[in-house]
Amino acid sequence: MSLLIPVAFVDQFKANILMLSQQKPAKLRVCCRMEDVTGDTMYVERLGPKTAQLRGTRHGATPISDAAHTRRKLSMADYIVPADIIDKPDKLKLLIDPQSVYAQNQSWSLNRAIDDVIITALGGPALGGHTGGTSINNYDSGECRLVDADGTIAAAGSNADSSATETPLTIAKLLTCKQLLDDAEIDEDRQRYFLANPYNINQFMNQTEVKSSDYNTSRVLAEGRIDSFCGFDFIRSTRLPVGADAGATSCYAFAQGAIVLAIAEEPSVSISVRNDLCDSVQVFSTLSIGATRVEGPAVVEIELDTT
Repeated sequence: MSLLIPVAFVDQFKANILMLSQQKPAKLRVCCRMEDVTGDTMYVERLGPKTAQLRGTRHGATPISDAAHTRRKLSMADYIVPADIIDKPDKLKLLIDPQSVYAQNQSWSLNRAIDDVIITALGGPALGGHTGGTSINNYDSGECRLVDADGTIAAAGSNADSSATETPLTIAKLLTCKQLLDDAEIDEDRQRYFLANPYNINQFMNQTEVKSSDYNTSRVLAEGRIDSFCGFDFIRSTRLPVGADAGATSCYAFAQGAIVLAIAEEPSVSISVRNDLCDSVQVFSTLSIGATRVEGPAVVEIELDTT
């Protein structure tokens, strides 16, 4: 065979694009109360409970008391995904058409942004008052209850203890979260969720009561995941923030509707021809959302060991 045969060697190219692993759906959207909104701000009206009292004397005056009206404010935030540009001459030279995969890739980016906004609402400050001028921390009295990294319940109105020894999720810690939601009279008909990072979910799955069929009807180890336990649906996320110290991750037990998610614009992907760029095709995505915590007692923040 000729020594010049390498000139005739061919290169093979695939006719599709491999999408790298990434979080694709918005995992937390279904946990929120959804609201459509027009404008850059929205107020959520809240009504507190009243206390019954004895009737008193016959023909007595009707007692009157004002119901506790409060409100929470949320502001809309506009998100974009930087555009992908497909030059017309390049498209003619490709075996593949990247237009659809670019659009899909950008859509997944917006879904992750939705989760980030909801996670911030779970643990960040909320805005209250008539005009939304009062900042309400998640650990303020009457808001969320916090559980320290060692499983100790933080006193109402106090932040997490950064000096607590970090330990991973256990059944005892999960039951502590359940107790705090029960103590707050969170309706058991509302679905409850437990949001944690992969490490803590895996540590939880390794406990005998969770993985053994003697205690649990789910085949946790065979399926490699845990869907629900002790009344909580489990949600795995790699987007949770660092806790009170660098060795802890802030995880959350919360009830359906504790967060309001307002949508001004659903994730939108536009594909258009850019005449100013020699008729290149532009793939561009936008989103406009806002979220706020509307019921603090329906959220428990728990610090868990990061690794």
